[in-house]
Amino acid sequence: MTALAPTLQAFFIDRLVGQRAASPNTIAAYRTSLLLLVRFASEQTGKKPHQLDIGDLDAPLVAFLEHLESDRHNSPRTRNNRLAAIHSLFAYAALRHPEHAASIQRVLSIPTKRHQRNLVSYLTDAEVDALLAACSPNTWTGRRDHAMLALDVQTGLRISELAALTCSDKPSAPAPTCTPSAKAAKNG
Repeated sequence: MTALAPTLQAFFIDRLVGQRAASPNTIAAYRTSLLLLVRFASEQTGKKPHQLDIGDLDAPLVAFLEHLESDRHNSPRTRNNRLAAIHSLFAYAALRHPEHAASIQRVLSIPTKRHQRNLVSYLTDAEVDALLAACSPNTWTGRRDHAMLALDVQTGLRISELAALTCSDKPSAPAPTCTPSAKAAKNG
């Protein structure tokens, strides 16, 4: 058996799940990236995936990154995300397989591709006030939207974090309820 298969398994179980407590989305993205790499290396080397070794991924890797952009039409940002997953795997493998140190180092030295970054802009105080004023205080949904926007502006939560909030996330001070009253629901 080659060193690649047990290293991949340990990387996902020990490193991502056990040590880093990576989110399911991160694990899925890393899985997809590494699956694409193994498939590509298998095609390039003529070996079956279970026959590939860590050193077999070294040479085809640059061609794989070019393949992502040209054949799969991935953006430089997606290519860099795939490369980050590969770098993470190889950094993990470096500690367990010093016999592959040269090929691991070559992979870790592959730089990310430069790409245009979007300028992060912020709302002015007047824009925040206008946004909050747009929420109707006369309806339950208007009050809900105002509360959510005010919380988001004050804390900088991502939309996914804001949407994932539950009653158990509230501060320790008791709140009367986390659900709208029947009267408010009827008016909203």
